[in-house]
Amino acid sequence: MKTWAAISLQTFGGPAGQIAVMQQKLVDEKRWLGQHRFLHALNFCMLLPGPEAQQLAIYTGWLLNGIKGGLVAGILFVLPGMAALLALAGIYVAFGETFLVTALFAGLAPAVVAIVLQAVVRIGRRALGHPLLISLAVLAFVSLAVFGIPFPVVVLTAGVLGWLLARQIPAAFEQRKPSNGAEEGPRPLIPDDSLHDVEPSWRRAAAVLAIGLSLWMVPIGLAWWLTGREGVLTEQGFFFSGTALVTFGGAYAVLAYVAQRAVEDFAWVTPGEMVKGLALAETTPGPLIMVVQFVAFLGAYGDPGAMNPWAAAVLGALITTWVTFVPCFIFIFLGAPYVERLRRNRALSAALAGITASVVGVIANLALFFALHTLFAQTRDVSFGLAGLELPVWSSVQWLAVVVSAVACVLVFRLAWSVPRVLLACAGLGVAMSSLNLIAN
Repeated sequence: MKTWAAISLQTFGGPAGQIAVMQQKLVDEKRWLGQHRFLHALNFCMLLPGPEAQQLAIYTGWLLNGIKGGLVAGILFVLPGMAALLALAGIYVAFGETFLVTALFAGLAPAVVAIVLQAVVRIGRRALGHPLLISLAVLAFVSLAVFGIPFPVVVLTAGVLGWLLARQIPAAFEQRKPSNGAEEGPRPLIPDDSLHDVEPSWRRAAAVLAIGLSLWMVPIGLAWWLTGREGVLTEQGFFFSGTALVTFGGAYAVLAYVAQRAVEDFAWVTPGEMVKGLALAETTPGPLIMVVQFVAFLGAYGDPGAMNPWAAAVLGALITTWVTFVPCFIFIFLGAPYVERLRRNRALSAALAGITASVVGVIANLALFFALHTLFAQTRDVSFGLAGLELPVWSSVQWLAVVVSAVACVLVFRLAWSVPRVLLACAGLGVAMSSLNLIAN
């Protein structure tokens, strides 16, 4: 438990950083798992919807101590970030209009643009190893940015195309093996045959599904009972339960879908608040998808119905966190015994390669969305037939945001600073520039 608590407090910098922390603690330092077994678990988690680092924590905990180990590892992995972001959301609602908070966000929000661009580059390098995969990424971007096709449709279509095209051009979907000797590593203290394992069976699968689905749906049922089907808590429970099932490619990919629905359909947050929520999530430990807690907090606070706004906000955040992360436990506890079959299924691997390629386009669309609403105060919609574009109003450019975003790009791409370090520097720059602007005026 102490090890997982220590890991949970160091999980900054998105899934890559989180996986690196687990690699260092579990494989290199504690030597509880061998490198091969750790990568085996990671590959399985990459096949699933949801935050892969969170699922990797559950899976490795399950390997070490069964269901109990998986629960402890998974809960501790998200607990510090959940508590921190809940407090930050409350501070934002209570003091969001004060000079200091506004100045901090003046630096944090533009930095997010650079961080999302970095995600596009990183995932693109790993996923787009063939011109056909690049085409899928471009197709996904155009589908979202120009034609407004819903995110789940884009992702599922990419999966089907990957499965079909792999039959004709299998070389395009072959996974590249790491060239850094990652398969080698220190000999584990716990032999592979001593790790937890169970015999897969229909009875066990049915039990996991029955218990897991019941626990998953309990908060939504309570929200329905308290506020009715049209209440904001019930709406958030159903919506974020759905997003938990389509989060292939990590948090950045699903955030495009969340931003589209939460901003345009439900009006829980504004585009600017969506960017600020991501900035806060980047500064706290744990999975980046925790940003949905911020969205739910603001949405429930703004539309509490008959409830106290603060009570509704806290309940909305907690329900959203629950329905987002409980599926991770279900997927791992249900699928772990079948991991070898899934890893060797070429058709499934091809489908997921297509999905991963489309995710690059999805994240590029998210970067465009954030840039438009961070660097410009106003945008305009231009339609032509079935297509349409959201374009900036050039006269509304916000030069402070442009400068901070440019600095963030230099820190990220040229100096290779870590995400927390970039955000801290940009927050300080935002305060400094806002103070100078206040003095000048």
